Amino acid sequence: MLAGVLMSTLAACAGGGEGTKTSHAGRNVGVLLPLTGNNARLGQEMLSAARMAMNTPTAPKLDVHDTTAPGGAAAAAQAAVKAGDGIILGPLTAGDATQAAAMTAQTSVPMLSFTSDVSVARPDVWILGIAPEQQVRRMVGAAVRENRQHFAAFLPNTALGHAMGDALRQSCSEHGLQSPQIMYHGTTAAEITEQLKTFSAFDSRAAAAATQAAATAPAAPVPTGVDPANPDAAATDAPPTPPAQPAEVPLAPPPFDALLLADTGLQLGHVIEGLRAVQVSPTQTRIMGPGLWGAFAGKLAQLQNAWYAAPDPASRQHFVQLFMAQYHHMPTPLADLSYDAAALVKALDQAPRTGGAKNGYSVQALTRNEGFSGVDGVFGFTASGRTRRDLAIFQILPEGGSRMVQAPSGRLQNGTN
Repeated sequence: MLAGVLMSTLAACAGGGEGTKTSHAGRNVGVLLPLTGNNARLGQEMLSAARMAMNTPTAPKLDVHDTTAPGGAAAAAQAAVKAGDGIILGPLTAGDATQAAAMTAQTSVPMLSFTSDVSVARPDVWILGIAPEQQVRRMVGAAVRENRQHFAAFLPNTALGHAMGDALRQSCSEHGLQSPQIMYHGTTAAEITEQLKTFSAFDSRAAAAATQAAATAPAAPVPTGVDPANPDAAATDAPPTPPAQPAEVPLAPPPFDALLLADTGLQLGHVIEGLRAVQVSPTQTRIMGPGLWGAFAGKLAQLQNAWYAAPDPASRQHFVQLFMAQYHHMPTPLADLSYDAAALVKALDQAPRTGGAKNGYSVQALTRNEGFSGVDGVFGFTASGRTRRDLAIFQILPEGGSRMVQAPSGRLQNGTN
């Protein structure tokens, strides 16, 4: 099985460097990364991970190009195509991937980019980053299974916010649900709170609660010292009875039972305060957020019970141990992507050719239904350039931090993208 071959390469890693040179056309693998400039350290680390995956004598040669050299990603991709590389790994960013794709558009050279921006995806350009749509689809499916039916999203007016909103709309459609209520909010605390009042129907909920409180309030007590049969008689000197206080009636739930957020940092704090002000409770409404929350879950106690979707960290422990043993520092999550891409290519290169392909990087091979085993779990490609992933769901704890409440299913999600 190819999936098993991919992970078995982890155990074989002992030293860096490209595989032995070969003259076989189409077997060389282009690698496009930022090796100088602001992202040089990250680019070099990702290159190290790719070399680690390719470290066997029979592995294809890595043909490395710097996307921050003169000409940028376009020139790097052009050089890879000119060199006859059979597949390209990278570039890192959506902008660089777009430039590189323009150079490969008229060729049959597939590209596995490390961005998570789905706008880059197309039938010959696959994105390996964990895209918002993968996270949202996982959480929506789980929320539907716990009988959530009315989805909404309160999102920043940013690229991430719009990507999350589009993903929620599509996921609801896939489950036959009504179109979700989506609002893109402002940036200040005052704007966010006012918008949340409208979004959560706060005024009508508060009015209904006030009406209910008045209707259920006890009758006014007869003042102490007054004879009910003769209320005009003089009162005694007893102290007056305090008026009865109407019972406080909690607000009804908002017009949604699942709410998607995408903020981080200070704006997330404003959103949390706004949710408290309009009485949208994470103990009643299933709040969901981006996988980015995992990096600071310890500070999110006020969002207890909220979900985010991400890979199971236990999946990458063996990779982390081997990387640290070889390079003496903890790998970043992006190193996972470059390792997986190189390991995938190595496995396909060693597999039997299909469809008369001169190498193993055919669309048929890349889009196999069962996908591939990766550092962060199972993943696979669709014909349109999207990536399917098997993600876990994590829940924020009352004291902060998170725990995995739904493990990866062991199979890829069936997406239409």
